[in-house]
Amino acid sequence: MSLNPDSELMNLLDRIAAQDDSALRKLYERTSSQLFGLALRIVRNRDAAEDVLQESFLSIWRGAGNYRASLSPPMAWMGLIVRSRALDALRKRTTDRADLMNDIDDEAAPALEGDAPNPMDAADASQQAFALHHCLGKLDNKQREVVSLAYLRDLSHGELSEQLKLPLGTVKTWIRRGLEQLRGCMSRYA
Repeated sequence: MSLNPDSELMNLLDRIAAQDDSALRKLYERTSSQLFGLALRIVRNRDAAEDVLQESFLSIWRGAGNYRASLSPPMAWMGLIVRSRALDALRKRTTDRADLMNDIDDEAAPALEGDAPNPMDAADASQQAFALHHCLGKLDNKQREVVSLAYLRDLSHGELSEQLKLPLGTVKTWIRRGLEQLRGCMSRYA
């Protein structure tokens, strides 16, 4: 296993930027289950998550030439695209729901409200995603890689140590320091 598990994804993104549709197929096979899970956690609806995933891969196809490995790992970049599309879907669903609510009597409306975030919550989440992307870009490459792998791929410290072939203490230190730097950076956006 290579020391940089994202090198294959970066290579696929480079090939996609050159309009290689077989690379898109391979990228989909490698990442779609994780990205679908992310979309599903946000939109909480299987059909909507499938739509989000399809729109996200269209965006990845169109935007692969804009990907910069120096700013974020491939899964973080694609995760931001999925989050953005999922938040757009939530906003649309919230807007559609609001149109329906206008036709209902004010006394009945509170009983029918759903659990989807309101537009302000969705806008806040979008701003937080932008801030996180910016702050991740300020981390040392090693810290960014372990933090991204830990949270986007939901890997334990032990799994990271094994996958990256690094001592457990090193992985824990990089994550701790990376999170401290992220907290400091993110506090400026709060």
